[in-house]
Amino acid sequence: MTAAGSDPTGPGDDGDAKAVRRVKATVYVATSLDGFIARSDGNLDWLPKVRSGSGNASEDYGYRALIDSVDFIVMGRRTYEKTMSLGEWPYGDKSVVVLASQPVDIPDHLASSVEVMSGPAPEIVRRLAERGAKHIYVDGGKTIHRFLEAGLIGRLIISRIPIVLGSGIPLFRPLTRDIRLRHIRSRPFRNGIVQSEYEVVA
Repeated sequence: MTAAGSDPTGPGDDGDAKAVRRVKATVYVATSLDGFIARSDGNLDWLPKVRSGSGNASEDYGYRALIDSVDFIVMGRRTYEKTMSLGEWPYGDKSVVVLASQPVDIPDHLASSVEVMSGPAPEIVRRLAERGAKHIYVDGGKTIHRFLEAGLIGRLIISRIPIVLGSGIPLFRPLTRDIRLRHIRSRPFRNGIVQSEYEVVA
């Protein structure tokens, strides 16, 4: 099945702006110690495996709680394609929006939960707000950058993996302004991962 986003975008009114502000957007991402989210070719072989189940050996770093709390997952085409290449779809029937300006191949078994949209980040959030979204999870380097630049991210949860890659795809790219954060908490794990949560304040 193939889908593509085609709705026109344009400036919204005050009601649209208020609707956008009511949507909470969270970034949940892992980086190397030197700030990369993937190798230059997109490879994620350096990431630790997330375990599930019960008992002390299990740890998902708060991932399941986050997924359960969001109404939509928003990601770019490359992140979607990388996720598809990893095997089993990890999001179940959670609604996923893939941002792309060209058609994207969506398997029939995901057609009811995965859709494609295009347009500026505020327009995407406005459309999701109209559908009842209150909390979205924003994933993928380029998509995170777009939403940060537009002032739409409210919370960042960053897990730093104890590895230095030296090169790769960076989490943060050049911005047109400073983005100030308030540190909420940091949590160390036995394997050396340190997860920090920040609130965007300006």
